Amino acid sequence: MFQPVDRQSLSESVFDQLRSQIVSRGLEAGDSLPSERILCELLGVNRGAVREGIKRLQQAGLVEVRQGGPTRILDFQSEAGMELLPALIVDGRGELKISIARGILQMRSSLAPDVARHAANRPNAKLAAALRGITDQMREPGLAIEELQQLAFTYWETLVQQGGQMTYKLAFNSLRKAYRPIMSMLTQAMADEFRDIDTLEALTTAIEQGDAANAEALARQHTDIGRNALNKLLDAYADSTGELPL
Repeated sequence: MFQPVDRQSLSESVFDQLRSQIVSRGLEAGDSLPSERILCELLGVNRGAVREGIKRLQQAGLVEVRQGGPTRILDFQSEAGMELLPALIVDGRGELKISIARGILQMRSSLAPDVARHAANRPNAKLAAALRGITDQMREPGLAIEELQQLAFTYWETLVQQGGQMTYKLAFNSLRKAYRPIMSMLTQAMADEFRDIDTLEALTTAIEQGDAANAEALARQHTDIGRNALNKLLDAYADSTGELPL
């Protein structure tokens, strides 16, 4: 179950390995975590690294630390937050979890229109100029689809960070961390969305003019292109276990 960890980042490796065991149900909710001494032996690390790793598990809502008693595994579906998404979307065998991927797509499609509407309700010439600069780059001839993908990602990151509420920023940060590990896998599937520069330009204009209703509709129209394409991909590869090999 456990393997010696990389000594270059002991507490991080301890956290990653224990988290993986919890989300894969190798350690079930209600179980007790092995003692610090046993974990040190199993993982080949010092007690400080184990304690720091357990502290991070506690902060993530994965364990309950009891003074003088065993550390208990919590039900992460009831206790953990969105920061767990990156650990859930790809399992230990390198397979994408379809149900998690679908949920992220739905969350993205729900979040984007709200972010666009909020930004349009607070017209910002500086934000509009930044967004227009990104779409201008997307218009440059000869760009590879991977470059368009990165620029599209930068567009939404800029919109959220400069035009969104704090709650949107935090939600976007969680989605970004979940998206990064599978970004290259989604490039071709979402190509039509990345090439939909016309809609992004229209969205920028709506935000600049304070047209919240149009901004919301355009954001939904744009992100639905990728969501629909990816749902078709997931449908095509779904099997009885609900997993898609990477």
